[in-house]
Amino acid sequence: MNIDTIAAIATAMASAGIGIIRISGREAVEVADRVFSAKSGKSLQDSASHTIHYGFIVEDGTMIDEVLVMLMKAPHSYTREDTVEINCHGGVLVMRKILETVIRHGARPAEPGEFTKRAFLNGRMDLTQAESVIDIINSQNDFAWKSSINQLSGALLSKIREYREKIIHETAFIESAIDDPEHYSLEGYEDHLSEIVEGLEKELKGLLDTADYGRVLREGIHTVIVGKPNVGKSSLLNLLVGSERAIVTDIAGTTRDVIEEHISLNGISLHIIDTAGIHQTDDIVEKVGVDKAKEYIINADLILYVADGSDKLSEEDYEIARMIKNRNVIVLLNKSDLQQKINMDDLTHISEHIISISAKEGDGIKELSDLITSMFLHGRISFNDEVIITNMRHKKELMNAMESLRLVRESIAAQMPEDFYSIDLINAYESLGNIIGESIEDDLADEIFSKFCMGK
Repeated sequence: MNIDTIAAIATAMASAGIGIIRISGREAVEVADRVFSAKSGKSLQDSASHTIHYGFIVEDGTMIDEVLVMLMKAPHSYTREDTVEINCHGGVLVMRKILETVIRHGARPAEPGEFTKRAFLNGRMDLTQAESVIDIINSQNDFAWKSSINQLSGALLSKIREYREKIIHETAFIESAIDDPEHYSLEGYEDHLSEIVEGLEKELKGLLDTADYGRVLREGIHTVIVGKPNVGKSSLLNLLVGSERAIVTDIAGTTRDVIEEHISLNGISLHIIDTAGIHQTDDIVEKVGVDKAKEYIINADLILYVADGSDKLSEEDYEIARMIKNRNVIVLLNKSDLQQKINMDDLTHISEHIISISAKEGDGIKELSDLITSMFLHGRISFNDEVIITNMRHKKELMNAMESLRLVRESIAAQMPEDFYSIDLINAYESLGNIIGESIEDDLADEIFSKFCMGK
C-alpha cells in the first residue's frame, strides 16, 4: 500500500458556504502544521485527537483563509490514518489555493476514491461497504439510499461471511478425512454435503432474485412511452417532468427522435423515454424514429401505452398491442376530459392495469404514480434487514458461486472422489470472497475505486 500523505478537496467544486480539504497519511498532521497557524498558538501535533482548532492557513506570511481544522488521529478516522480536514470558505479559488499550499508542503494529490480505498485496505470496511459509499453519493431516490445504507452497515458482508464459513467448514472436514481417515469418516457424508450445498444454493438464489430490483433501485425504472401519433405522449412526458420538455402540437408525428428524462414518482426514479408515434410512414426521418421506438420497447422495464380514449382503436393500436404483449404495461387512456369512444374490452388483453388520464388537465397522475410503486416495490422489498443486490459485480460473483455449487452436486450424484468436492467448494468460496474483497486482485480494486469522486 502506498504510504504517501494525500490531499484533495472533499466538497463539490462550486461556490458554497463551506469547503473541505482532506489530508490523510503518516505526515498528515505535520503537513497541516506547516500551513496552519492556530489562534491558540498550539500545534496540531501537540493536540488531542478529535478536536477542532480555529486559525488561519498561511504561506510565506500571507494569510490565505480563516479556517476551522478538524484533527483525527489514527486509527480513529475514516482511513484509519492520521487525518486532518480543513474547513474553509467554500469558494472554488480559495479551496484550490489551500489545496495547492498543502501539496507544496508535503502532500500529494489523492487519486479518485483513494481515501475510501485506504479505508478498505486498512480493514475499516470490506469491499461491499466501500462500494456502498459511492452508491450513497449517487443515490437518486429514497429506496436506493436506504438500500445503500443497509449495505454500508454490513448487511451483505454478514451474509457472505456466513456462507463462506459453511463452505470452508465442509472443505476442511473433507481434507481432514482424506489426510486422516482413521479419525474422520466420510461414510454417509454425501447426504450431509448435499443438504448443505442445496441450502447454500437456495440462499444465493434468493440474493440473485433481488438483482433486477436492485438495478431498478440504482438506475431507475427504464420506462418507455409508446402509442400512435397524436395521442398525447409528449403531453404526458411534459406533465411528468413538470416542464415543456417536448414540443406539443396538433400535428401528428411532432416527436421524431427519442427524448429521455429522469423523474421521481413517490421516491422511485424513472428513466423515462418519449418515443416517436408508431405507424407506417414513408418519411425517412420519421421511420428512423419509429424504429428507435421499437428498439426501446424491447429493453423497457415498464411500458406506458398511451391510447386516445376519445377515439376507437385503429390498426396501428393493434400493432402496438402485439409488440408489447406479455410485458410490464400500463395502459393510459388519455383525453379523459373528452367523450370516451374507446372499447375497454379491446384493452384488457394488453394489461390488467388501465388508467384514465388527461395529460392536458393532469388527471390520473397520482393513480399512475401509486400503481408504479405497487408494481415494482410494494410487498417485494423491505428495508429493515433484507439485502438487495444492486451491484452487477456482486451478481456475477454470486452466479459464479452458484455454478461451482452446482458442480459439487453433480460430483456427488456421479459418486466422484471426495477431493472433487473440495475443488468446486473452494471455487465457490473464492467467488464469494471476491464480493467482500478478501480475495480480490489489485487491478480490480483499482478499477472499482477509480469510479469514486476525487475527495472520497
